[in-house]
Amino acid sequence: MYVAVKGGEAAIANAHRLLAQERRGNPAVPDLSVAQIAGQMSLLVDRVMTEGSLYDRDLAALALKQARGDLIEAVFLVRAYRTTLARFGAAEPVETGAMTLRRRISATFKDLPGGQVLGPTFDYTHRLIDFALAAGGAVPPAAEAEAEPGAAPRVTDLLGQDGLIEPSPADAGEPVGDLTREPVGFPADRAVRLQALARGDEGFVLALGYSTQRGYGRTHPFVGEIRVGEVEVEFVPEELGFPVPLGSVALTECQMVNQFKGSAGTPPQFTRGYGLAFGQSERKAMAMALVDRALRAEELGEPVASPAQDQEFVLAHCDALQATGFVEHLKLPHYVDFQAELELVRRMRAEHAAREAAE
Repeated sequence: MYVAVKGGEAAIANAHRLLAQERRGNPAVPDLSVAQIAGQMSLLVDRVMTEGSLYDRDLAALALKQARGDLIEAVFLVRAYRTTLARFGAAEPVETGAMTLRRRISATFKDLPGGQVLGPTFDYTHRLIDFALAAGGAVPPAAEAEAEPGAAPRVTDLLGQDGLIEPSPADAGEPVGDLTREPVGFPADRAVRLQALARGDEGFVLALGYSTQRGYGRTHPFVGEIRVGEVEVEFVPEELGFPVPLGSVALTECQMVNQFKGSAGTPPQFTRGYGLAFGQSERKAMAMALVDRALRAEELGEPVASPAQDQEFVLAHCDALQATGFVEHLKLPHYVDFQAELELVRRMRAEHAAREAAE
């Protein structure tokens, strides 16, 4: 516990008032509403929900407003609020194969059942600043078309029909670990690793995923499929014994397809990397899938030689709040510690000077 110096309580109160003033900005400019943030900064809101582990668009938008746009501070606020919520059970696994699709692309097959759905994406923009946005004005309506009938099966299911990709692990019915309630132990199973990656800082997970493409744990990935859309969440109440719908959530799912040479007991086949995030979070889901596959190196008999393959390195450092706390605590008073270090250095310098004088 850090104790402020004399007069610190009044200084902290004044700092809070100054923070509120800075957060509001120029009072002549209209205040930014939570609805505006939720609707027009949707990708940022999706990231706060994902790393904050709480699906609530308005709350994430409010946290961003309170945090002055500081992403990590907003995630901190959401996670802190999350701890106050009652937990009455666990939902059934969501069925992403039945997702109401807004976007669906595959880099492995051009033509596939259900088709490619580009949806809203920056992928094909020219990355030129649109100065017309500064002037405001109406946005032309997007083109609309009737949805094509028929199912849109997962690409990995298509590969699985011919045994070309490892099967999805069967549900053994065992309880899934919850890293929000229990500290991560090593070795961590895949379910816990995926939880940590989903909550992990996008920039850190992205850098690790990029490192695997640069040769540090090369897994030669292909994007089997990215799906963005809404899925229904179901829950089984004890008094009913059957699932009932609670509502729907927007998700991004990435199935990464990776090479695997096989082994003495397993024929050559593709392996999987998996990523899942709230909202439209394609970069996060892709990076997560890359790192997930890298962390399976030992399971698949591959050498563990790179940071992205070392689960203790990845899981112990991917959380932005833990990293922020450890780094930013350096701003807080360390007067006693520093004085002790200062006295030690002075004594060592005096001893060094005495030796030189004696020689």
